Amino acid sequence: MTQPEAAMIMAAGRGERMRPLTLHTPKPLLKLGGKALIDYALGHAKAAGLSRIVVNAHYLGDQVEAHLSGYPHVRLQREDLLLETGGGAKRALPVLGEGPFFAFNADTVYLDSSTPALARMAAMWDDAAMDALLLLLPAGQGEAGDYDLADDHRLAYRPNGHTAGFIYRAVSLNHPRLFRNSPDGAFSLKRLWDEAERAGRLFGLVHDGECYHLSTPADLEEANRDFP
Repeated sequence: MTQPEAAMIMAAGRGERMRPLTLHTPKPLLKLGGKALIDYALGHAKAAGLSRIVVNAHYLGDQVEAHLSGYPHVRLQREDLLLETGGGAKRALPVLGEGPFFAFNADTVYLDSSTPALARMAAMWDDAAMDALLLLLPAGQGEAGDYDLADDHRLAYRPNGHTAGFIYRAVSLNHPRLFRNSPDGAFSLKRLWDEAERAGRLFGLVHDGECYHLSTPADLEEANRDFP
């Protein structure tokens, strides 16, 4: 079984929906439970024993770089232009290596249950069958959801007008072969997941712990009230 050894943490975005909090502070450095959002992803990666961690930065990147001075094992990838999730990960592939790597959204904080989510994902990974594995949450009341999950854990993205049972928020596990025919410049990982889905190689795993998706100041305020 191929064990993941690397992670990419997406921290380059402008966080426009989180304004005015992000006018002078990059979104990954906003705090939940007294700790910067990015520190949760970094903590999960460290606990999983990942040896190669890349964080990309663009908006207010000097602040992200200064914060990462406390993490000497982390490689900072400065981006003059926003490359989105797919372009940023593609640029980091020489560091991430040839095996599957985790990709974190720095604006989503998840908490583990009895077994860490990264360990559950690594245990489920089947290199012969999978190109990507997404950590999912059940769609909440009023949410359309992103994906339907089959009994064999294959994923199907919801067509227009269809309500799916699960939503992607926090972390994915991706194989570099996803990027073989990818474009240069900025593009989303979702584009590659769509290709993997068409090939029957996109899978999902339902998270068994708490998760906080933080898009707006109201989201962050509510999460800080409820955070354990």
